Amino acid sequence: MKKSLAALALGTALLSAGQAMAADYVIDKEGQHAFVDFKISHLGYSFIHGTFKDWDGTFSFDAAKPEASKINVELKTASLFTNHAERDKHISSKDFLDVAKYPEAKFVSTAVKSTGEKTADVTGDLTLHGVTKPIVIKATFNGEGKDPWGGYRAGFNGTSTLNLNDFGIKGPGPT
Repeated sequence: MKKSLAALALGTALLSAGQAMAADYVIDKEGQHAFVDFKISHLGYSFIHGTFKDWDGTFSFDAAKPEASKINVELKTASLFTNHAERDKHISSKDFLDVAKYPEAKFVSTAVKSTGEKTADVTGDLTLHGVTKPIVIKATFNGEGKDPWGGYRAGFNGTSTLNLNDFGIKGPGPT
């Protein structure tokens, strides 16, 4: 079961105007500006799309020195939503995520390597299902600027592919 995490807390971040150096961003989750989504193989012949609704994190970014950036995200595994209640219940059960035993997942960046003018590899430790493994998030800087309400915004997105077997998650079909 390969799982792609889209925009792993790198959706759109909000920063007060006037700051130009390294900055701590507030991850703006209101109105679907930032999200943790996934796409997972369903029995090897289709895909399920979903999201985690309850998560939070911190993000520090310096455009002049992206390698100094830091990302820390925690999510509540029980907040999984695929728009199908019975499926959500099954994925949350002992068969997969076992949210009763493992109520949180966490990503902590350990390194950021610039790979292009607006791209970077964000390496970090992902703890899922009680197992911590290094992963790489392919990140893109979408842009930044003042918003119509007097704030300042910067947009990022990132994706990674996981093998759930690496985290001790087994299930029917390819994992």
